[in-house]
Amino acid sequence: MKFCVLVCFLLSVVGGEMYTSLLNVKQAISVERKLIDYLRTYIDHELDRLEDIKRFYAKVSDLHTELYKGPAVAMANPLVAFTLIKRLHSEWLNVVYSNEALENLQALRSSYEEEEADLPNMEDLQGAAKGLMRLQDVYALQVSSLVRGRFQRITNGESVDVYMPAVSVQLSGDDCFLVGKVAYEEEDYYHSVQWLEESVHLFRGAGEEWSPENEGTLEDALDHLAFSHFKTGNVSYALSLSQELLHHNPMNGRVLQNVKKYEKLLVAAGPPRGTGLRRPSSSYLRTRDTYERLCRTQGSQVLQHFTNPQLFCDYFTNNNPALMLMPARRELVSLQPYVVLYHDFVTDTEAEDIKSLAHPGLRRSVVAAGEKQATADYRISKSAWLKGSAQSIVGKLDQRISLLTGLNVKHPYGEYLQVVNYGIGGHYEPHFDHATSPSSPVFKLKTGNRVATFMIYLSPVEAGGSTAFIYANFSVPVVEKAAIFWWNLHRNGEGDDDTLHAGCPVLIGDKWVANKWIHEYGQEFQHRCSLNPQE
Repeated sequence: MKFCVLVCFLLSVVGGEMYTSLLNVKQAISVERKLIDYLRTYIDHELDRLEDIKRFYAKVSDLHTELYKGPAVAMANPLVAFTLIKRLHSEWLNVVYSNEALENLQALRSSYEEEEADLPNMEDLQGAAKGLMRLQDVYALQVSSLVRGRFQRITNGESVDVYMPAVSVQLSGDDCFLVGKVAYEEEDYYHSVQWLEESVHLFRGAGEEWSPENEGTLEDALDHLAFSHFKTGNVSYALSLSQELLHHNPMNGRVLQNVKKYEKLLVAAGPPRGTGLRRPSSSYLRTRDTYERLCRTQGSQVLQHFTNPQLFCDYFTNNNPALMLMPARRELVSLQPYVVLYHDFVTDTEAEDIKSLAHPGLRRSVVAAGEKQATADYRISKSAWLKGSAQSIVGKLDQRISLLTGLNVKHPYGEYLQVVNYGIGGHYEPHFDHATSPSSPVFKLKTGNRVATFMIYLSPVEAGGSTAFIYANFSVPVVEKAAIFWWNLHRNGEGDDDTLHAGCPVLIGDKWVANKWIHEYGQEFQHRCSLNPQE
């Protein structure tokens, strides 16, 4: 128990945002490998210690089996009497009060503390739990299937696999308890009920068996679940769970009071009606249904969008001699807004080089908050900004972007390349890339608004992670090594509302993208204004 307190304390003081970048989660694997080695050493030392104790036990037991059958005869021998007195005076004392066990445990704790800077903290645990709940909501996943290591949703009354991962794990009762507890502490009883139900089910199945690594118990899960049901209006079930909890802990005064309260509510005239499970409200509630539908379809939109005869694929040179021998593979995805996908924009080597350059500078991604920037739950990722000379890989990508778009992307007319790595359930809820307020940080470059976005997919994603255009009603799945381009502004400088877009949560995979935002100024001869003020 003391060891658990030490671990919890360490986790509470260590800083970090591991959950916001899958790169950091991968790095945590090597940390746990070290902890496994430390634990193996501890076990070996403890086994040696126990072998010594077993040897002492066998020696003393044999004496009582053979030598001490006749105590009077045995004690007549002064050597036998001396060894008995010596053993009772010092040998038993040394065994019972040995410091070896404490020394072994202290060595394990010291080794653990050496890794504490690289351990996740409570924010990471909460963020990872929220990531699971986000995936549950956006992709309509059954909690019961997630617990079994499956990604399933109900379609036409049957459980259907959304995706079959190559590697998966089943969750324990304690795993589910911690997810439910995170929701519970946020007063999100919609999620706490579902996850705590699974926790109670698993704890019941395990009987009274307790594992030292667990934080929660059946009693804890019943306690949280009962109150969650009460808060959703299901008083009768809250009473039933509380009564079950009293079987385990009959002297719990708080639960006894709750039972009386629930009984009074049920017998009173006009008991409060249950409102049922309702999802928490959201800042993007108006577009949530469309957003989630587009994320679930992962690019397979309604036929009328992709059967438009004006959409096409071709080899594109932009009338530039530099592209004549190696034209780009262009796919026109949408006319309004104008969205183009350039296939094989980067090579595997270039993508890996960009990711490697970004590793040291990755920091929690921020969003505009008035004139400043701040982190937000609706954007879960880490990002780094890369500057580049003409000879560098970043400079070469800038040249390639300029050739395809015909735009001036040199700083400050184009922002530095932003490389982004998404975290657990990493996403970016519906937003505009262009500034919608005069006080936006976008204008700090003093080169106008963001006229266009050029986003490069640096990695494949097994499931999820699509780019969804909300008002335009289509989404583009992640296409490895491709780049997607769209205009954020109309030719008159006004923002194009149809570019409202979102990065769907990553269901399975490690999503890396690179963003190049191009500003209005510097494009006077490349992207001319229209004579029509309405265009």
